[in-house]
Amino acid sequence: MKVTFEKYNPFWKNQFESIKNELEKSIGFLDPQIEHIGSTSVEGLSAKPIIDIMIGIKDESELNKVPLLLEGKDYVYYEKYNEDMPYRRFFIKLKDKPQNLGFPGIIHSEDEFPEELHNHSLRIAHIHTIPVSSEHWLRHMAFRDYLRAHPEVKEEYQQLKEKLSMMEWLDGNDYNDGKDPFIKKEEQNAIQWYLNNQKP
Repeated sequence: MKVTFEKYNPFWKNQFESIKNELEKSIGFLDPQIEHIGSTSVEGLSAKPIIDIMIGIKDESELNKVPLLLEGKDYVYYEKYNEDMPYRRFFIKLKDKPQNLGFPGIIHSEDEFPEELHNHSLRIAHIHTIPVSSEHWLRHMAFRDYLRAHPEVKEEYQQLKEKLSMMEWLDGNDYNDGKDPFIKKEEQNAIQWYLNNQKP
């Protein structure tokens, strides 16, 4: 498969705000920090038109509350990923309720992924729930803000993504592996910059 990008679209910000409002209605009493991350959150950067959202909760004890609160809505909960990433709960938001599209609402550990779920045109957002104290929260926030503040790094990332978009990939995870060396290198710079620029 090839990964198709779109030029930066200001509508992505509006989409994020709409989903954030929807999430707050479901999980707002947890007092989460809901952030727009990934390429759609960086003005001027091309991206797959799927909004990446990070829900920050106070501690890991709240992780398993979130799937119950989103159940029955337009989300598929990837419980299957919990074993490899116990610090995270991952969801995709679809254009309709999973059952209306013929998908289960939860992908359990023993389940195979429905082939049609790989169709990105059915997806609106990827939602990652992690504690705000996690190193993973820090690196996502730092990388986003670093790209926003450093146009030369953003341009280098843009060129890499354009190059990768011309190549064939097994799936989205395989494509992500192609970006990994650049992201790993820049994340270290981003984290140092981010921590140095935090307000006391």
